[in-house]
Amino acid sequence: MSQSVQDMEILRFTTAGSVDDGKSTLIGRLMYDTKTIFEDQLEAVERSSRRRGDENLNLALLTDGLRAEREQGITIDVAYRYFATPRRKFIIADTPGHIQYTRNMVTGASTANLAIVLVDARKGVIEQTRRHAFIASLLRIQNVVVCVNKMDLVDYAESVFDEIVHAFGDFSSKLDVASTTFLPISALHGDNVVERSTHMPWYEGPSLLYHLEHVQIGSEANHVDARFPVQTVIRPHSDRYHDFRGYAGRVMGGVFKPGDEVLVLPSGFTSRIRAIHTADGELEEAFWPHSVAITLEHDIDVSRGDMIVKPQNQPRVGQDVDAMLCWLSERKPLQLGGRYVLRHTTREVKAIVRDVHYKVDINSLHRVEDDRSIALNEIGRVTVRTSSPLFHDEYRRNRMTGSFVLVDEFSNETVAAGMIR
Repeated sequence: MSQSVQDMEILRFTTAGSVDDGKSTLIGRLMYDTKTIFEDQLEAVERSSRRRGDENLNLALLTDGLRAEREQGITIDVAYRYFATPRRKFIIADTPGHIQYTRNMVTGASTANLAIVLVDARKGVIEQTRRHAFIASLLRIQNVVVCVNKMDLVDYAESVFDEIVHAFGDFSSKLDVASTTFLPISALHGDNVVERSTHMPWYEGPSLLYHLEHVQIGSEANHVDARFPVQTVIRPHSDRYHDFRGYAGRVMGGVFKPGDEVLVLPSGFTSRIRAIHTADGELEEAFWPHSVAITLEHDIDVSRGDMIVKPQNQPRVGQDVDAMLCWLSERKPLQLGGRYVLRHTTREVKAIVRDVHYKVDINSLHRVEDDRSIALNEIGRVTVRTSSPLFHDEYRRNRMTGSFVLVDEFSNETVAAGMIR
């Protein structure tokens, strides 16, 4: 692989929408028309399409990898796919449309720079459209592309497209999204996916691929607030490391350099960075997403779950966390006062949900304050009390230090994802 390809910018995007809106077909079309699938994959899809009696090549089969998905013609898991053009590399998270799989949408969108929300031109904006747009906003995805799909089934009518743009615009005006782009497409026939369509001369915008190649995504990383959660302590006199005591982990914010004064939480001890080590040698500076081992000038007590920060720029430290919570468990709803394990960066603590302030009505975005229960796929604002302090930031400031998961203490099931306010 050439150096220029290695250095190309990566766009991570997620696709979402209701069942059978054509998400998998759209991704298959992108991969097919950009010639980024292997011949044996194409042959397998052609055979499967013939067996199913499909009139056209069923491009959805390129992404619907699970047997249950193929049999039902739906997507029930997050399918990650990769492709590249001369301008940019892409990582796609194809997420499910069923309401019971909204939790998979949260998983797929958690690291995305951009979200594609598909709308069936025949159905318009429905509850799942609003749900996925709200989750994209909640997860701080700043670029949303609304693809009005299946325009071929409404005779490529501009009036249908305009109506959907207006309906989505009314809803999304209440959301915290920096940029929303609307495209009329037919994933089945390729209209406005990779090439501009001749069927919609009234549309003067770019194709979807052109937009994906040129959209400004910026950096999601926070290079201001220095955050280094310690994952492993490399102790001296171990088999591989003699006279070496380092603290290994991934930089989750800011920039660290040798000679920097640092502070260790929760102890409050201070020291200076002696060196920053990697498998390939020492670094002059480390920032997201570097995984490194840091050595300090002083031998102080540091353990897994501690956080190395700058004395003049510290995170919040506390045991009461105000967060938006998306419930992921289908077996158990939230138990107010129930015991959970909270995992945040490299720290794991016992926790209880002390209060439910409100739930969010996905359709209206209104607060529901007279119902304190939160079940599968519901989203609410809560206060979580932890057994020992967390070192955290607001999610809008730092996705990594501003998020956590709750785990059922007995079943070890991940039951919720939280975004700290």
